[in-house]
Amino acid sequence: MMATNTPAPIGLAERKQRLAALCASMGTAGLEAVILGSTKSLRYFTGLVWSPSERFTGVIVHARGDLEYICPGFERSKVAGTIGVPGDILTWEEEKSPYALIASRLKPGARIGLDDQVALFVYLALSRAVSAERISDAGPLLNALRCCKSAAEIALMARAKAITLEVQRRAWESLVAGVKTSEVARFIDAEHRALGGSGNTFCIVSFGADSALPHGGESDRALNEGDVVLIDTGCHIDGYNSDITRTYVFGEPTPQIRAIWQLEKDAQAAAFEAARLGAACETVDAAARNVIARAGLGPDYRLPGLPHRTGHGIGLDIHEAPNLVRGDKTALAPGMCFSNEPMIVVPDAFGVRLEDHFHMTEAGPRWFTEPAHSLDAPFANAPRFF
Repeated sequence: MMATNTPAPIGLAERKQRLAALCASMGTAGLEAVILGSTKSLRYFTGLVWSPSERFTGVIVHARGDLEYICPGFERSKVAGTIGVPGDILTWEEEKSPYALIASRLKPGARIGLDDQVALFVYLALSRAVSAERISDAGPLLNALRCCKSAAEIALMARAKAITLEVQRRAWESLVAGVKTSEVARFIDAEHRALGGSGNTFCIVSFGADSALPHGGESDRALNEGDVVLIDTGCHIDGYNSDITRTYVFGEPTPQIRAIWQLEKDAQAAAFEAARLGAACETVDAAARNVIARAGLGPDYRLPGLPHRTGHGIGLDIHEAPNLVRGDKTALAPGMCFSNEPMIVVPDAFGVRLEDHFHMTEAGPRWFTEPAHSLDAPFANAPRFF
């Protein structure tokens, strides 16, 4: 049985540590400030959760350490009640420009960094207000800080992933002939909520040949005897995500499905074993592909075989840098968290994806959730969550 105590949310002390590290990075990069928009980086550094829209809401993080929040005048009280790190709140009215307000808070000629996840219109408007030559991509600074998770972040993700693994088990146990993919997705959402998660952040339920489509088909299929079932879903706790995939068969698997399922499991294990401190992210992808190629599939992205990267980073965003993909030479370091999902696709027939996540420790990789036990008993090794 798995403990059900929810980890503490990210607190003020940790956010202040993050901001101090960002300010130090700004100093090294020669930036006077970083502008964060309504993105996950805004939440990461300040605790402010805000949906992006045409009205800019964000924060100026000055290199000297102080914060100036920028928001529409009519949203001031809501922002004031939501921020997790104190700072001044500056407002703009509907006929005014938030970008002119930002420019007025900067030293003449100051170089600034801009959140790499903001919409293009934000960059264009800001470049008109302060000139494009003064704006740098803050993405490398932000991603370098966000990619290595703290113990508190890892605990929140571990909780979210434990919930989703139990929901996956319950979905497996609930399947009956004739059930539709939409009905299974609704069931999964309800179970995520019942166990204390956010509800589905996303949910892919694929039956039969639709399982060969990595992100699922468009039809609302009914489940038939002998169908491959692929379910990929997640929730979040305090914004930190889970993302787990299980593939099995409703009924008796064919010899081909058994062989591909085992090959998928072997590729996932090879990727995990290749994840060593200091190794490049791309070596993990190569390890999975080598297993698949030795079996006569692929190579590269050819089908039957593995059509996409082996894994992605995860945290406040479901997909974060760095990635386990050819060409990503980022060195694996403690605190990095990744999916491990070297899917095998047999076109127009079926696909098998087994997805679990691991995080890097000083001793090497550690699973958040144990990989599927077997095709016939995929959850035999998974602790019950109550």
